[in-house]
Amino acid sequence: MADPNTIRTIVGIIGNVISFFLFLSPAPTFLKIVKSKSVMEFKPDPYVATVLNCAVWVFYGMPFVHPDSLLVITINGFGLALELFYVAIFFVYSDWAKRRKIIIALVIEVIFMAILIFVTLTFLHGTKSRSMLIGIVAIVFNVLMYTSPLTVMKKVITTKSVKYMPFFLSIANFANGIVWSCYALLKFDPYILIPNGLGTVSGLVQLILYAAFYRTTNWDEDEKEVELSASKTNKSSDV
Repeated sequence: MADPNTIRTIVGIIGNVISFFLFLSPAPTFLKIVKSKSVMEFKPDPYVATVLNCAVWVFYGMPFVHPDSLLVITINGFGLALELFYVAIFFVYSDWAKRRKIIIALVIEVIFMAILIFVTLTFLHGTKSRSMLIGIVAIVFNVLMYTSPLTVMKKVITTKSVKYMPFFLSIANFANGIVWSCYALLKFDPYILIPNGLGTVSGLVQLILYAAFYRTTNWDEDEKEVELSASKTNKSSDV
């Protein structure tokens, strides 16, 4: 019979692979943004929320907070770097009003992480108490990350169009939630199980919406919008 720790490690590696593709799944969206030199109707909310989420999980996986969590650190460290890159692209191609919101959100996140790290390392002694605090915080921000697409889901329902809800991001969210939920169950970790269980539900709802509104989506408007955005950008640069 296979050792439970070995099985958990294998599942964790699979989770890392799926999470890797989850973090890469918005790439087509950002290629579209770069091509049109405009963020169009895309929102930065999920990416800004994921920056904080990854930062908290990297801290959670540190040996002085929650030992034996190397796989949590590796994938969330990669995710943190990539999400910052996505936010940077969003920042470059946004107008000043959106840029200001992104700056404010990132400053708040940096201040929050600094306070969290200070409080944890100064006032909490032992990995059990530290794991509990950071685990609870991680659950809260994981929930924020998974609920941040709610604004996009609302847009899908009102417009009957899935144009601004990337399919690969939705399916990656669903698969990622399932695998990490299994990982948490093998060596029971409620701090990983709860948010990823919610992530599974969130991903499933997005896939259902995608199936429901795919046929009513006018994909032809997408190319026209890219051409229009590029044209406006070129005119602005000529001034």
